Amino acid sequence: MATTETQKNGNAQNLIKQAPWTDEQGITMKVYQGVMMALEIVVLIVKLYATWFYCLYRFFVPPEPKSINGEIVLITGAGHGMGREMALRFGRLGSIVVCVDINPKGNQETAEMVKEDKGKAHTYKCDVTDRQAINELIGKVRKEVGDVTILVNNAGIMPCKPLLETNEKEIRMAFEVNVLSHLWLLQAVLPSMMEKNHGHIVAMSSMAGVLGLRNLVPYCGTKFAVRGMMEALHEELREDPRDFSGIKLTCICPYIVDTGLCKNPKIKFPSLMKIISPQEAADNILDAVRRNYHEITIPSSLYYINQWARLLPLTVQLQLKDFLDSGLEPQ
Repeated sequence: MATTETQKNGNAQNLIKQAPWTDEQGITMKVYQGVMMALEIVVLIVKLYATWFYCLYRFFVPPEPKSINGEIVLITGAGHGMGREMALRFGRLGSIVVCVDINPKGNQETAEMVKEDKGKAHTYKCDVTDRQAINELIGKVRKEVGDVTILVNNAGIMPCKPLLETNEKEIRMAFEVNVLSHLWLLQAVLPSMMEKNHGHIVAMSSMAGVLGLRNLVPYCGTKFAVRGMMEALHEELREDPRDFSGIKLTCICPYIVDTGLCKNPKIKFPSLMKIISPQEAADNILDAVRRNYHEITIPSSLYYINQWARLLPLTVQLQLKDFLDSGLEPQ
């Protein structure tokens, strides 16, 4: 019994003697962790510089346009304006164009124009604010044409008046057409894209989704929402453990496009900030899709002007905005 107690006391003494070694081990671990963190920071800095130089290289040497021959392209709001012009260009490049619009006459005219250009086109009437109608539409397209591989969320409306003069119906409709329809269509077409790890989603935002403009409060809200939604979807796909690198996203932010939505444009310097034709806008959009650009403005100069302006104090930004003095007068 005494021997056992002696052994216990001896073990305790040994643990006490080992205590300074434990402290040294703790210091060693902290040094190791510090070194590893420093190495990770160095690696990050190298990656950042490498990526920056690659982006700079791509600025001067853009990527080669990809082929969209045989892609099934669904375009909402295809019956006029940019939707029609995009349909014509996709058709010329060999895509199978699915024209969707609530206006069957204009939609059919677009399809006929695509076919006259020796392209392939199908027409479908759909109210994009109706989720059930969208699900039925995608099911019908899948059966009659095939799985959508390029989705162009183009349909939109623009109430243009002071907020207090905008009624509830106009506000709700703006969000249903400009935002909610995007979500319903994404939920309908994304599963097949994810299954094949192939697809491209194009969302129509606006420069009104980059900076706030008077007479366009609800509209700005919808277009800011589109940009946020596309950014969040990009991260959701990027961070998914499955590989969805084959699904590309492009957000379009045009300035004033002459589609009929902008009734009373106000432009102080037309040579600097001119009204864009639907044809020019469509050319820019097709180029962005084929080069897998993440986001563009039309004209492209506004992207860099906005990035630079955002670095300035708010009061300086407002002075610059007042100098340019452009926007829309109420309808």
